Amino acid sequence: MSIRIHPAIAGLVPYAPGKPLEEVERDLGIRGAVKLASNENPLGPSPRALAALHDGADTLHRYPDGGAHELTRALAERWRLPVDHIVVGNGSDELIGLLVKAFMTPGDEAVMADHTFVMYRLAVTGGQGVCVEVPLTDWRHDLPAMAAAVTGRTRLLFVCNPNNPTGTMVTRDDVEAFMRAVPDDVIVVFDEAYAEYARDPRYPDAVDYVRRDRPVVALRTFSKIYGLAGLRIGYGITTPEIAGYLHRVRHPFNTGTLAQRAACAALGDDDHVAASRRLNDAEMAVVEQGLRDLGFSPIPSQANFLYFDTRRDGGEMFQRLLREGVIVRHLHGSMLRVTIGRPEDNRRFLKALAGVMAEERNDQT
Repeated sequence: MSIRIHPAIAGLVPYAPGKPLEEVERDLGIRGAVKLASNENPLGPSPRALAALHDGADTLHRYPDGGAHELTRALAERWRLPVDHIVVGNGSDELIGLLVKAFMTPGDEAVMADHTFVMYRLAVTGGQGVCVEVPLTDWRHDLPAMAAAVTGRTRLLFVCNPNNPTGTMVTRDDVEAFMRAVPDDVIVVFDEAYAEYARDPRYPDAVDYVRRDRPVVALRTFSKIYGLAGLRIGYGITTPEIAGYLHRVRHPFNTGTLAQRAACAALGDDDHVAASRRLNDAEMAVVEQGLRDLGFSPIPSQANFLYFDTRRDGGEMFQRLLREGVIVRHLHGSMLRVTIGRPEDNRRFLKALAGVMAEERNDQT
């Protein structure tokens, strides 16, 4: 076929999701593998969300509520904002794509970190925009440099906070200085998928800028601490003007009935969120210390994962752990990212990592 394709699109590498547990076990002939690759909540969904899924199963012959009215009202009440500030999406990934579709034309620029959530680059490049990537400093967003990278063609500016995959965050003071430097015609997108895990009291309030009528979008998801990753539902908090344009380009039935119902139920279960956070805090300390005991220096994280330099071929380390039945995430070079899981899973990971290192030493002798 002699199809024509934009060279930027031709150069994209498709997002590579981690293998499901069942496929890993089948391929390697093992049982009892643990998945610590996708930053999922090891406690699973709220019992209330599971009950909502069960109760809503008899409505599946009907199209979903295209406006997600019940969920939108619940979110507006939670954030103490009018409903016209809320946009619900098929995960926050869809909202990233809608922002590009609504506000960028071919050749427009979007500023982002060079080591952050890959979907920004995929969405912008897919929309024939230009990605302006600013290097991290000490594994954190360099907000002054990002503000300085803004030009007359800049339409969007992405700040992942806490950042994926590093787990680092920028503070309230960092963001306040940054927002003073960013022109009012640039939309700043704060991707806060892991915000509920952040422990640092200096974590900024991006929604406050929405209340000040700044062109800001705060993206949130039900995939992480709420444990609904399989349902693909997230939302954005923004100004009515920006929300209105996003509604113009989104599909009419972009979120399913069960996803909406489960999200409503999960949003009301603060006890489940608190339990998920307590587990993450406790086990984060265990995994971080375990990595240090093995000679690694994990980057301090405000999320539910740790990023660390293996100081060797990260792909080979990933494969060796895989053969031990432990699935982590290799993103590039020598770096691995491991999700904080259940206590038994975390100990399994540390034991497997110690075994791989011992095996490596034996190979060298």
